[in-house]
Amino acid sequence: MPTYLDVHKISQIGDMINVPGIEDENFKITRINTFCNREEDLIYYLLNATSKDVIEKYHSKFNLKCDSITEVTMM
Repeated sequence: MPTYLDVHKISQIGDMINVPGIEDENFKITRINTFCNREEDLIYYLLNATSKDVIEKYHSKFNLKCDSITEVTMM
């Protein structure tokens, strides 16, 4: 399954920052790790997902839009 880095403004997601994990069988998404840079107001989610489109649809459930979604490769 492809791996993606999904980026948000911390201020955009509010209390959802404390959600323990993303695992959604309907959307086939699993969170691998989370990173943040509070000075830049950014949070980064490393996800396994079937496609970028699936990540966008998942976020739309919560009225959220990613600042960016990039497919990445583990080294």
